[in-house]
Amino acid sequence: MENKINVISVGDIVTDAFIKLKDDQASVVNNDQGSFLSMIYGSKLPYDHVEVIESVGNAANAAVAFAKLNLNSSFITNVGDDDFGRDMIRALGTRQVDTRFVRINAGKKSNYHYVLWYKDDRTILIKHEEYKYIWPHIDDNEMPTWIYLSSVSQHAIDYHDKISDWLDQNPNVKLAFQPGTFQMEAGAERLKRIYQRSEVLILNREEAVTVGGGNHEDVHDLINKLHDLGPKIVVVTDGPNGAYASNGSERFSMPLYPDPKPPVDRTGAGDAFASTFVWALMRNNSLEMALQLAPINSMNVVQHVGAQGGLLNQDELENYLRSSPDWYRPAKF
Repeated sequence: MENKINVISVGDIVTDAFIKLKDDQASVVNNDQGSFLSMIYGSKLPYDHVEVIESVGNAANAAVAFAKLNLNSSFITNVGDDDFGRDMIRALGTRQVDTRFVRINAGKKSNYHYVLWYKDDRTILIKHEEYKYIWPHIDDNEMPTWIYLSSVSQHAIDYHDKISDWLDQNPNVKLAFQPGTFQMEAGAERLKRIYQRSEVLILNREEAVTVGGGNHEDVHDLINKLHDLGPKIVVVTDGPNGAYASNGSERFSMPLYPDPKPPVDRTGAGDAFASTFVWALMRNNSLEMALQLAPINSMNVVQHVGAQGGLLNQDELENYLRSSPDWYRPAKF
């Protein structure tokens, strides 16, 4: 591995407690507003088991994925000065993620979420602690090639101005942006400097509508509206329909890699796709090759509990690609 930092991921970090619900103790109710997890109110419900997974979150998952793919991966994030925070820093280190930029906030708690895991999907109960978000000093000899920015809390909107200022001062550093919930809620106008600076922007189809305002039924319109915000490469993932990518001159669609068996847990599938796509570009792969590699990591992640247990290394990714069916190819559209 090179000594120089290849990529610094930026975003919040959390411990997830997965509570596996029994299939007969809950149900999914669908109506015009969406799908809802239903349980008997005011009762005591037996559950199957709990699995606690440290050091997760969109950016944390990306940082671990990059390290697994043999990049020198660093991470800018915040934790509290509690045991959960120390455990998360230790867990990142065991996963080969550089933690020099992790900031410990005195008198604060670390983020801890509860995940209601029902069948192969999850509902997450979230609470983001209020940290003082400070952009660190990065020496010239620590300068990364890429910044990978993802989910931060609603308390950190002004933090994006500091990131934008730093990116303006370092024009050779490329930015990948996978917006989180609160970043999307802030609006594209508030974060326009981030969108304009992005080398790569990755969203799912519904998020693309929220951010760009395009027509949900027209992928070309979704991509056009997102390009109008400034990113050079736009990726729109579309669940079982696969994904779409555009570099401004060419557009490709890509199917999902076939699941070897039914998914265990879908947590982190999008993070695995996004980080693997960016990694492939960092390694000078074409847009088409990045689209072929990214779904493979997603496929394997959903065969495990949590977002990181199924992440693949480069050899494993390439082995899956070599054994892929003939139809597993990007197509221009």
